[in-house]
Amino acid sequence: MGAVDLNADLGEGFGQWTLGDDAAMLDVVSSANVAGGFHAGDPAGIRRTVRLAAERGVVVGAHVGYRDLAGFGRREMDVPSAELQADIVYQLGALQGLAAAEGTRVAYVKPHGALYNSAQVDERIAHDVAAAVAAVDPTLVLLGLPGSAALAAAGALGLPTAAEAFADRAYTPAGTLVSRREPGAVLHDPELVAARMVRLVTDGVVEAVDGSLVPVRVDSICVHGDSPGAVGLARRLREALTAEGIAIGPFATLLGTAAGAAVGAGAAGPADAAGGSTTRARFVGPGPRTEPMPTNRPAGTREG
Repeated sequence: MGAVDLNADLGEGFGQWTLGDDAAMLDVVSSANVAGGFHAGDPAGIRRTVRLAAERGVVVGAHVGYRDLAGFGRREMDVPSAELQADIVYQLGALQGLAAAEGTRVAYVKPHGALYNSAQVDERIAHDVAAAVAAVDPTLVLLGLPGSAALAAAGALGLPTAAEAFADRAYTPAGTLVSRREPGAVLHDPELVAARMVRLVTDGVVEAVDGSLVPVRVDSICVHGDSPGAVGLARRLREALTAEGIAIGPFATLLGTAAGAAVGAGAAGPADAAGGSTTRARFVGPGPRTEPMPTNRPAGTREG
């Protein structure tokens, strides 16, 4: 039945403030998007999350964002290219150091919040993200929405890419995410979420808000770690996928990337615990979408 990755945003606590249950979520997911310290996270907390991920064989990715602790990286910012690229390189370098200290490495990059939203549709920002990643390590995978400017820019610079879907988000008929400002944009029913994602992985389609079926390419499914009931929803999703014979494993390894191979054979610990195969596989679902990229950001693309 193929294989798919589960990813979550982690390491976002700060000092005495805890956000989400990283330890519990790391028992479910196969890839961890770990904060780089600019939108959330402090060095000790980030290192602890990286350590927990390494202990469980979960692959670590850099969750880089705007320098916006007060706004949790969800405020749009007009940052000049040189500054934005330097900020991304800085966060990536810091996380690489913490990962090395815990005996693992960073295998991919996923922008956070407003930076993620902008990079999906803004070609200048998309290029800045991709250029910063390529300058540090051209084997790193860039994770983003299928058909986005971010993945196009990464591909143009020779970076490997992976496409993600969002388990707990509603989709428009155009295949974009319904804005969080709209009613019903965030889904909370674990059974509904599980059924939708099983259908996505097996049939390559997701049901949009108008009832139409939209083709969506998927290499990884994001389960938000900071929403109420996040761990229970993620567990139910994993159970439903494995019940259908779908293996859970890190996309950086399953796609055969150099960064994934360097992490080591133990990178898919959670899949082993669930009885899933961790042999290399190609993901199921349709190929990349080829429609022209929009020049203005549609509200439905918002992730943060």
